[in-house]
Amino acid sequence: MPDLNRRRFLQLSGATVAFTALSQSVARAAAIAPQGTTGTIQDVQHIVVLMQENRSFDHYFGSMKGVRGFGDPRPVTLPSGKSVWHQTTSGNKEVLPFRPQVDNLGLQFVQDLNHDWAGTHQAFDNGKYDKWVPAKSPTTMAYLTRQDIPFHYALADAFTVCDAYHCSLMSSTDPNRYYLWTGYTGNDGTGGGPVLGNQEAGYSWTTYPERLQQAGVPWKVYQDIGDGLDAAGSWGWISDAYRGTYGDNSLLYFDNYRNAQPGDPLYDKARTGTNAAAGDGLFDQLTADVKAGTLPQVSWIVAPEAYTEHPNWPANYGAWYISQALDALTSNSDVWARTALFITYDENDGFFDHVVPPFPPSGAAQGLSTVPTSADYFAGNASYGAGPYGLGPRVPMLVVSPWSTGGYTCSETFDHTSVIRFMEQRFGVQEPHISPWRRAICGDLTSAFDFTATDATAPALPSTTAYLPPDHNRHADYVPTPPATGSLPKQEPGARPTRPLRYAPYVDGSANTSAGTFKLTFSAGATAGAQFLVVGANRTDGPWTYTAEAGKTVADTWNTAYSKNVTDLTVHGPNGFLRRFRHPGRTAGPEVTARHNTTTGNLDLTLTNAGSTSAVLTISNAYSGSPLTVTVAKGATVTRTLDLGGCRNWYDVSVTMTGQADFVRRLAGHVETGTPGLSDPGIITT
Repeated sequence: MPDLNRRRFLQLSGATVAFTALSQSVARAAAIAPQGTTGTIQDVQHIVVLMQENRSFDHYFGSMKGVRGFGDPRPVTLPSGKSVWHQTTSGNKEVLPFRPQVDNLGLQFVQDLNHDWAGTHQAFDNGKYDKWVPAKSPTTMAYLTRQDIPFHYALADAFTVCDAYHCSLMSSTDPNRYYLWTGYTGNDGTGGGPVLGNQEAGYSWTTYPERLQQAGVPWKVYQDIGDGLDAAGSWGWISDAYRGTYGDNSLLYFDNYRNAQPGDPLYDKARTGTNAAAGDGLFDQLTADVKAGTLPQVSWIVAPEAYTEHPNWPANYGAWYISQALDALTSNSDVWARTALFITYDENDGFFDHVVPPFPPSGAAQGLSTVPTSADYFAGNASYGAGPYGLGPRVPMLVVSPWSTGGYTCSETFDHTSVIRFMEQRFGVQEPHISPWRRAICGDLTSAFDFTATDATAPALPSTTAYLPPDHNRHADYVPTPPATGSLPKQEPGARPTRPLRYAPYVDGSANTSAGTFKLTFSAGATAGAQFLVVGANRTDGPWTYTAEAGKTVADTWNTAYSKNVTDLTVHGPNGFLRRFRHPGRTAGPEVTARHNTTTGNLDLTLTNAGSTSAVLTISNAYSGSPLTVTVAKGATVTRTLDLGGCRNWYDVSVTMTGQADFVRRLAGHVETGTPGLSDPGIITT
């Protein structure tokens, strides 16, 4: 390593002293109580966004207690009939998630994987989600644990982690960052879009900081600019990994910023930083603004390459960087007491995540939506194949704020446009680029907060003294080798508190015996929209995708002649919601409908029988109680309420019929009551 780089690394990292101080930064942040007068989002005076690089949710947090990770009790089933964990090579060899057996995994320079449009859509496979290893290599299934990245886990345990936050696009860094900064990637073809890769050609559509500027909302980008800005004003990939922005300040790929001169807000505010060549401290400007009480209302922090957590740099270099950002932001407790910090990742690199992301249908044969989806489906061209823009795979999102302490999980569906929508809610500055479909299914991140909170508690934290690298050199990529025989990893034992959500979903089924069809009707409830994925166990023409905006329903029918006269459809929705409908062909018989009782927290069932004889049904909740037998006479309707008080308002109910093996209804999910809860007790931990 050149001497300049070595000195710069030591200066930035602060050697042992800085690494042992990492946990102190979390404790200090968590111990500062919020300040507010309204008990609403209007109390937030500063929004700060730090977007890191290229990690998936399962890759970082799949083994964390209480999140929808490796112990998910309701994973999607692949066309092979096995769960989504059982990915295979092109030669049909299984590769399950594995933790690489190497010392100091959090300090390894792990192999970078394919994460372009073509490779990600190959893994996605039109929603089948079964081509991860052929598209990405076996390294895609590698993951880290608490012992590898204890600082990241400490942040999640002290604040709030979102386990349904997705990147915006099934592709690489730049277009995902355009979603963060502009709400789309030029999907409508104006201003040089759509951009599906890292071309960085220069674009002319309006960015959200420009809208903030016009509305009079103060904003700034903090970065270590070093000497990476040449005389022509070009910002590319900086060769010196310990300074510059790694090209991650994507505002500088827009013409209005490229052409701006000193004195123009688009120049001055988008290029704020330290002069690395002169040896100024990395966070000097941010710290100075915080201490002076001049931190803008909206800020973005952009890390130098070595600290971005890009896979071919160690995750724990990024941990040090995040801790330094926290130190700066908490250097004035009055400022931090009114601040919301979002720490997220632009995309998943090529690392596997097991939750199939919400996506719009390619056409009526693949599903339906109550809102337009044309802005979210790319028709294809000579360079890129057709497919949905997104959502992409899940990525980590940590919400760090005096209003988000307590180690909560928030399971509302989000993507990068949710960050803009949080700003919309706070400042009233709208972003018209965000599509109706994304607004229908993605939240605005307010559910990750409790703005009425007044207390703060310093958490117990792990030691971080082992973060000091063994040397300060750039190493060759480490390529993990999966075990010869894999096994499904487990999650940590224990529950996590959960934030209340707006969902009250239901899916109703009904058989039309004369037409030989089976109909499903989808709803997310009155106050939130959602996307539903439908998988057919005995069909090859799926999966299908359905979007129901808040307060509306969408319905579709399946011809049972294509499934040997036996319906077997499974529906996946938000926060572990599941419905399975297995029905014997053209046979009339019973049906089960379920509604969440948001007042009592219980599940209300309605059992009807259109058959010619009485039906004896057995109702079993895997989470509590003894099986219940109910006889429903011909033409009758029977109601039952399942008390979920003993299982945290979660349920996983099976309804079977005596004498008819092909009748199965499975209903699973969580009944929201508007109050915090606890994580899914069905998460497998042993």
